[in-house]
Amino acid sequence: MSLPAHIADSQAQHFLRMLGALRPHWRRDPHLPARIQHLLTRNRAHGSRDRRLYRELIYTALRHLPWIESQLDAAPAEAVRRVAWLAADTPDTRAFRTTFATGEPPAGDPAELLPAWFRTHCPAAFAPAELAALNSRAPLWLRLQTDDPAPVLAEFDARGWAWETSRVLPGAIRLLAEADVTKTAAYATGLVEVQDLGSQLVLGSVGLEPGGHWLDACAGAGGKSLQLARLVGPAGGVDAHDIRPAALTELKLRAARAGLANVRVIPQVVTGHYANVLVDAPCSGSGTWRRSPHLKWATAAGDIAARAEQQLDLLRQYALAVRPGGRLVYATCSLSRVENEDVAAAFLALEPAFAPEPLRERFGFPGDGPAMTILPARHDTDGFFVAAFRRS
Repeated sequence: MSLPAHIADSQAQHFLRMLGALRPHWRRDPHLPARIQHLLTRNRAHGSRDRRLYRELIYTALRHLPWIESQLDAAPAEAVRRVAWLAADTPDTRAFRTTFATGEPPAGDPAELLPAWFRTHCPAAFAPAELAALNSRAPLWLRLQTDDPAPVLAEFDARGWAWETSRVLPGAIRLLAEADVTKTAAYATGLVEVQDLGSQLVLGSVGLEPGGHWLDACAGAGGKSLQLARLVGPAGGVDAHDIRPAALTELKLRAARAGLANVRVIPQVVTGHYANVLVDAPCSGSGTWRRSPHLKWATAAGDIAARAEQQLDLLRQYALAVRPGGRLVYATCSLSRVENEDVAAAFLALEPAFAPEPLRERFGFPGDGPAMTILPARHDTDGFFVAAFRRS
């Protein structure tokens, strides 16, 4: 059903004003979501449904910025029409789309929706299937933290939420509904965590045995720390380290909610202590562009080079924690070879005590070596990279 004319005009004008407020920042501010959140919450007349509508419209515009930005001055009504066509069809956007998605859908070269400089960093991203995935909305993947999924799935069914299980990784579930999983009993009691399937595949690729002891050296808020803790089980353990206290506070809360007693936050890393070390390094986030599209336009090739230097430093620093015969795993949420294969090669050249370690599972991605790029299209994920090394 179309919107009444006065409501339609109000929504279109408000949306355009929000884009106008963001426009000076969207090609240079990597923290644009904070600005977006401020815009969404400062108008107290807007309820949660309004905020969901405008959030979807704004992120759609950012995802397709080259097709939208050019119209904002010359033909703002056309910019609104294009966004309406391109936005996801949800209960919150349906009336807006019915009203404004008139005429033919916008057409253009999908390659325009990635930065041109990125082609040399990841040629595979410009294949048609990968472009379609990277330029689409990210799905909501969950990870079970229980051996009995029945209560979780029963709650989803009771709420009328469609879901499906992963074909490649046990315990991974994709919610197909517009849903806030954090409001469920399953989430509150630690039976399920939000974690992209690609992130789950990183650890799935290296092979983990129950009882293992791991260092998660750049743990952040602990998504992979919690996955590690579940995989190694009560007989194993995970030491989580990060330089960001706020992130570690969140990790502690998540571990407590999940009932994981085998996660320990440590202030310092002991040299030569660990049989397994994960360095999930800070990166450009190019693998997350489908859920964080602003990063496409706020990231430059020079930023990638600076990140790669930091990643190599971190990898060498935490390699000191690996004991003889131990394993070092390097991961990023980047699709750039500069942050991925180039860093791995530089590390091996500088650290002769380490050798490549073949991955145990590739989930259908080509190759048989020590590294793997998780491209989004194959399993509808974010993009990731993982490489493994063994210390002599």
